[in-house]
Amino acid sequence: MSTACVVVTVLAAVLAGLSAVFTFFHAEWVVRPMADYGVPRSWWPWLGTAKAAGAAGLLVGLAAPAIGIAAAIGLALYFAGAVITVARARYYSHVAFPAVYAAPVVAALVLRLTA
Repeated sequence: MSTACVVVTVLAAVLAGLSAVFTFFHAEWVVRPMADYGVPRSWWPWLGTAKAAGAAGLLVGLAAPAIGIAAAIGLALYFAGAVITVARARYYSHVAFPAVYAAPVVAALVLRLTA
């Protein structure tokens, strides 16, 4: 495994993990837009759990590649869903925010699959 793969994977895990923490602790800059997009409040703990599990899976994937690949695919799908949710709510100027989280996840997946 290359150094780039490790660095990008850890970056992706940190970003997803921070996003989960911000969701769990109801950081205003995270949960207010979620409410504006129409995401039910009852979903927030599950969404935070999905991000936390994905972040943990990316880190475990450094030792167990299959788990890392599965976690990266799951997070990529999660953030793709977030992009779609933002676009459906017609907050087009906000689409970049979930894309920022998705980019290192996708990069980690590509680096892992091509290694």
